[in-house]
Amino acid sequence: MLTRRIIPCLDVRDGRTTKGIKFENNVDIGDPVEMAKIYYEAGADEIVFYDITASHEKRGLMIDVVRKVAETIFIPFSVGGGIRTVADMRDTLLAGAEKISVNSSAVQNPAIISEGAEKFGSQCVVLGMDVKRVKKRKEIPSGFEIVINGGRTYMGIDALWWAQEAERLGAGEICLNSIDADGVRQGYDIELTRLISENVTIPVIASGGAGEPVHLYDALADGKADAALIASMVHYGTYTIGGIKEYLAGRGVPMRMKW
Repeated sequence: MLTRRIIPCLDVRDGRTTKGIKFENNVDIGDPVEMAKIYYEAGADEIVFYDITASHEKRGLMIDVVRKVAETIFIPFSVGGGIRTVADMRDTLLAGAEKISVNSSAVQNPAIISEGAEKFGSQCVVLGMDVKRVKKRKEIPSGFEIVINGGRTYMGIDALWWAQEAERLGAGEICLNSIDADGVRQGYDIELTRLISENVTIPVIASGGAGEPVHLYDALADGKADAALIASMVHYGTYTIGGIKEYLAGRGVPMRMKW
């Protein structure tokens, strides 16, 4: 049985790790390079780095921070934010990332998914999806809408349709973030997670809402996710990666324990 992954997420703004609630009221919580090293040594399976204002500010990724993190850790490292072209993808991979996450840019130019998959392999291309619950309507039959530019722009695109389309285009993985649950620490949106997980064949990472270990169990077991993204619960020292893994393993979830 494939092990499930625990992935700390570093949201970075102005070169510093930050954390907010529902994409608002972000506060500075530390240096991303130091935090990545701590999580790597604690047994994280991967690290995700998001430059959270690059798309909105229409600028490129902070490639120097990516390079420093990549020099510090020796586990898979996914990077997103401000990646608009295949050349941006190449630069990010050359800086040390193993995976590139495209979100706003993929919605605006879906061809970046297929072009990236063709040049670097589907395993390198992660679709980031920021999703908001809305009233069901003709354009949004699932009741989940795609929102881009850091939660600022509603796109009138159904989340389920977009996940399936991205898989068809060549995305190798989906990082599924619930804006409604983000930073609230009351649990992932299990309905959303299950909806996407059951209707694509590529791995799905649950994101947004983890506050305690049982929330990860719910996402991995009931939501059928392949991995769980965490932030607040480890950023503030409430839980450790090792403790979370021990809890999940004790409930029968296959885990890669710390080497």
